[in-house]
Amino acid sequence: MDQPAAKDLYPGTFSRHAGAYKRRLDEVMARGEARGRIAVIGWVDPRPGKRILDLACGPGTLSYPLARAVTPGGEVVGIDLATGMIELAQRDAPPGLPLTFELMDMEDLRFPDLSFDAAVSGHGLQFVPDLRRALMETRRVLKPGARMAASVPVDPATPSGAQAILERAVGGALPPAPKARDQVATRQIVDDAEAFGATARQAGFSAAEVVRYEESTTWASPQHFIDMSAGWWSMAIRLDGLAPAQRVTLLERATRAIEAELGTGPLRIAGATNVLRAVA
Repeated sequence: MDQPAAKDLYPGTFSRHAGAYKRRLDEVMARGEARGRIAVIGWVDPRPGKRILDLACGPGTLSYPLARAVTPGGEVVGIDLATGMIELAQRDAPPGLPLTFELMDMEDLRFPDLSFDAAVSGHGLQFVPDLRRALMETRRVLKPGARMAASVPVDPATPSGAQAILERAVGGALPPAPKARDQVATRQIVDDAEAFGATARQAGFSAAEVVRYEESTTWASPQHFIDMSAGWWSMAIRLDGLAPAQRVTLLERATRAIEAELGTGPLRIAGATNVLRAVA
């Protein structure tokens, strides 16, 4: 079977699973465990009056706190290619905040030059087929000296046992997560700190560096971990083809396997994030 293009694969996937994605990420952010995303907000120094662009905004995870920080007088504009994410971000937006959400491709921004005081992206750039073009577009709409920060997930230094057990328990019954045919180069770049920073400089940023954050998320029990993992896009898309009863049986098997090897919890799951910090 041919590999799909990124823009055919991901928008639909994230739209179908927007609610589950948001629930998991809301928990992680509330516990302060998304160190990379939190660092993104800090780097762009949101203050009242600033206009900030949120690329691949998803359900508004970064947009909401940024909008609070730029009030009064500022504005946050979130863009995404997943209709379901935009609808969720609009629906759950806290009242009174200066927020706008638009369906838009970060490789083709429909904004005039020099439109924004800062730009962010939380775990979005790794899905872009043409990373340099997306960064060039971001640079174009930023004012001189404006800051841009973007987090992308990378493999942790020490993989988590629970994730390995989960894959052993379900791997034989599920297809692998699909990969986009036009995304390989981008994945390789964002995994490599030097290459990621160099690509930003080639796109026109005057300075760029990448900082790595080791992270971990905490789940109360194997059941909690499985429930959250099942809604994450890379597992959810693999489960899509199963009948509901099959899905329940498979996930129960995974839960029992983790409990048998690691106990009833809590579980700490390792992760890592590269954060690009750039100046226009």
